[in-house]
Amino acid sequence: MLPPLRQDLTLHPGPADTSGAPTWTLHDPAANKFYQLSWPAFEILSRWSLGDARALLDAVNRETTLTVGEDDLEAVVQLLHRHNLLLAWRAEDSARLGRIAGAHRVSKAMWLLKHYLFFRMPLVRPMPMLQRCAPWVEWAFKPRFWWGVGMVALLGLYLVSRRWDEFTHTFASYAGLQGLLGIGLALSLAKVLHELGHAFTAYRYGCRVPTMGIAFLVMWPVLYTDTNEAWKLMRREDRLKIGAAGMLSELALAAFATVAWSFLPDGPLRAGVFMLATSTWLLTLAINASPFMRFDGYFLLADWLNMPNLHDRAFAMARWWLRERLFGFGDPVPEPFSVSRRRFLIVFAILTWLYRLGLFFGIALTVYHLFFKTLGLALLAIELGVFIVMPVVREVLVWRRRRADIHWNAQTRRAVVLLGLLLALVVIPWRGTLRAPAVLSASQSQSLYAAQPGYVSGGAVQAGQTVAAGQLLAQLVSPELDFRLAAAQAQAQQLRWQMEQQPFATKLREEGDVLRRRWAAAQAEVTGLAEERKRLEVRAPFAGRVVDANLFLADGAWLARGEPLYHIVGQDNALKAEAFIGEQDHATLSAGSSGVFVANLPEFGSVRCAAAQTDQVNVAGLEQRTLASLYGGPIAVTRSQHNGLAPTTAIFRVRLSHCDSLPLTRELPGTVLLARQRHSLAGDAWTALLGLMQRERGL
Repeated sequence: MLPPLRQDLTLHPGPADTSGAPTWTLHDPAANKFYQLSWPAFEILSRWSLGDARALLDAVNRETTLTVGEDDLEAVVQLLHRHNLLLAWRAEDSARLGRIAGAHRVSKAMWLLKHYLFFRMPLVRPMPMLQRCAPWVEWAFKPRFWWGVGMVALLGLYLVSRRWDEFTHTFASYAGLQGLLGIGLALSLAKVLHELGHAFTAYRYGCRVPTMGIAFLVMWPVLYTDTNEAWKLMRREDRLKIGAAGMLSELALAAFATVAWSFLPDGPLRAGVFMLATSTWLLTLAINASPFMRFDGYFLLADWLNMPNLHDRAFAMARWWLRERLFGFGDPVPEPFSVSRRRFLIVFAILTWLYRLGLFFGIALTVYHLFFKTLGLALLAIELGVFIVMPVVREVLVWRRRRADIHWNAQTRRAVVLLGLLLALVVIPWRGTLRAPAVLSASQSQSLYAAQPGYVSGGAVQAGQTVAAGQLLAQLVSPELDFRLAAAQAQAQQLRWQMEQQPFATKLREEGDVLRRRWAAAQAEVTGLAEERKRLEVRAPFAGRVVDANLFLADGAWLARGEPLYHIVGQDNALKAEAFIGEQDHATLSAGSSGVFVANLPEFGSVRCAAAQTDQVNVAGLEQRTLASLYGGPIAVTRSQHNGLAPTTAIFRVRLSHCDSLPLTRELPGTVLLARQRHSLAGDAWTALLGLMQRERGL
């Protein structure tokens, strides 16, 4: 006798599979899960009420063109049994369900450990609201509406293009509390509209939407909508529309927000529509359109390929491919796809693994930094172990269980050779050259700036002239400084007279030693202002050539404080280079080693340098702006109040002298190739790990 089926199960016609054969969808409403059935499985389930296995098989073989046997029936029974689709009415069924529930029952601590990264919280049952409001949003599904959205988007782009500078600086103008409030409300509106787009579209095509709520991804709230019933739809186009509805809703909202920005006054509302017009839909496309996680992009790709459970099927195909390439087991292909579809699934699975490796590693670091160090370290280890290490261990255990099937063949020989090459690449110390960002400049090179605001008095040296050491290049006059100096001199003169008259005046004698200290302070102020005035005489610091001069150095021209005046280089064309290396490379360079500077501009070629000397103290502030990340350079820096451009990690300066002569008028950015002690990739990784542990050891 066949075990009875649950009475709440329903069968729905499904889409044709990749070979064109019809399929059906079995819906389990209690678990809200869907199972795709082949034609033989559907015919077997359709006659399940016969109750007898032999009568069922005879009926299928007699009434259809199929030929099914006991193996086919047993496969269907196992499917129903495994997913609890059979009616449980006997005592042994209750015991079996109790064992299943007990196996899934975990402690609160274990539940929290498994779900702190992602869990869902259903908030509403939207079906009554969808039924009431569906007629009011029917216009959103008309082609004319989307033609209108396209026209609005073009109008918005035209209006924004006329005020592009103002548009691109809008976000910086709303950094206050009101602006942030408007941006927060705009983000909330966009995400709610995104989920409503999924819900209304699913309802329009006859799907039930049981819940909507909030999912927490690494404690970050995101909205979700349960549209699992989309799998019962026969037409692939309908499922694609449900998957794309959220992103299309945000794109339509962005089109209207772009137009609204051009007419709204400054304020939080304008800040909000700016966010809707720019960042929200871009972030949505960047995250939701990715097929590597189970977001909208994954379901769109699965529907487009007509492949439910795309990830699981692709992973199974990739594992089969990996085992065959490494060991040549000769296992059958998991599913009979075409060669092109099989290659796509393998490549897709590998890309998904790589994407998730980077994502999970980033999440692990985020978790580590979110919590205090002891808890963060434990959660980091759990995250890396569960999501990165354990999948690899499980696959290796499969290889271990099948070690009797591993034989010496072409695949194993190739695997051994590749493993040997990989180990040699990692272990052998073959890396003897260090590449470091650097700048090349004249050995004698200096820029001169205006020390005080003032005007040019008389003639000034022009670019291209040869100058002697100490030669006057330009004379600046600062009326403000002259006034302050004259006032200070008068004050000092008055205090000096009072000092001379102190023995003869009772009132002055009462001031005692205070008068002398005031006179000394006045003299110091006069001396300092005189030095400042002397600095207005712009003189050459050494003999050389003026390679750059301020174009406004004319008699009577006013200059601001700090305005560049001249750039002078020495006459001998001698060059020097300054490179910057990381902490892990600091100990690998030997004193006096040579290097080769390669400019970023290919027309300058390479310059050989010698006598490299490494500073023993790390660089607190980077002076070479061309190397700073804020100006497009390779060294990551942040702005610091005290040190200017402060490197985010410890770097050390390497000074190279005795470079090849080359006429150079300005600093030249590039890369220096330095000879160092040979190191292996494994050694560098171990050194970096020890450095990381040293920095993070304090709990």
